[in-house]
Amino acid sequence: MRALVTGAGGFLGRYLVEQLVARGDRVRCVSRGYYPALESLGVETVQGDLRDPDMAAVVCHGMDVVFHCAAVAGIWGSWDHFHGINTLATQDVVAGCLRSSVGRLVYTSSPSVTFDGSDQDGVDESVPYPGRWLCHYQHTKALAEQHVLEVNGRQGLLTCALRPHLIWGPRDAHLIPRLLQRARSGQLRRVGDGTNLVDMIYVDNAAAAHLMAADALTPGSPVAGRAYFLSQGEAVNCWGWINEILGLAGLPPVKKSISFRAAWRVGAVLETIYRTLGWTSEPRMTRFLASQLAKNHYFDIGRAKSDFGYVPQVSTAEGMVRLAAELSADKSGN
Repeated sequence: MRALVTGAGGFLGRYLVEQLVARGDRVRCVSRGYYPALESLGVETVQGDLRDPDMAAVVCHGMDVVFHCAAVAGIWGSWDHFHGINTLATQDVVAGCLRSSVGRLVYTSSPSVTFDGSDQDGVDESVPYPGRWLCHYQHTKALAEQHVLEVNGRQGLLTCALRPHLIWGPRDAHLIPRLLQRARSGQLRRVGDGTNLVDMIYVDNAAAAHLMAADALTPGSPVAGRAYFLSQGEAVNCWGWINEILGLAGLPPVKKSISFRAAWRVGAVLETIYRTLGWTSEPRMTRFLASQLAKNHYFDIGRAKSDFGYVPQVSTAEGMVRLAAELSADKSGN
């Protein structure tokens, strides 16, 4: 099939492109930056900003399916920044799909679109959007997800939204590097009592789920117009997993801690200070981050299993072995 991958230069996007190429699909990539690794795969690459409606229309032309992975993540920043990239650009991609008669659109959402700061213990997709938002990222992703699902069936376009949680693995340039940087600088603190359980997903599994959902997105399919949580299917202790990653990098486990209430109050104060003074750098703590690090958030992935046959192909244990190999190579300078 002819597939467009937005955000192809990102962590998930690159794995998705590689899997599409491996099975013989024709791939067009669009990214804001230049990525030689994508060109080396022999795919068509386009450099541009999807906040430009004309650009979105051009890259969608001639495609059978669009995988919209492009987004900006983070716990701090201006509303215009997050809304422009996460929401408005998604609306442009949808318009481009409709204009070019694209048949399928798979949107990469986030489980945070349902997070209100309280524990989520094995919740499924019936959980509603929250009544309050703790950061612009989750709010703007929710607006984008709602728009994608609302247009399902319009002009023959079938859509679905995938919510992979904590994507990790080799070549990650954000989650694990930031974790290691904070640990090395002595800034890492356990938030809460250390018993909270979280879901996560190995990057190969997240990419494979996108292909499986796209293949199942046909007229009359239950996939059309629905959202799906994605994970490894087995929750882990958040701080035990963090300590395991630190150990792979040759770093000691987290020893210092702060209570959830204290972290929440610190986050609220820092948010007020940064907002009042107009500081654009990221605070060390926010209410969203405190909640993410202290509360349970794991999900029932039964819908993805039943509707499009999702099963994690790489186990957590195997994923950790692969991650260990990368971290070992980094330590040796190879």
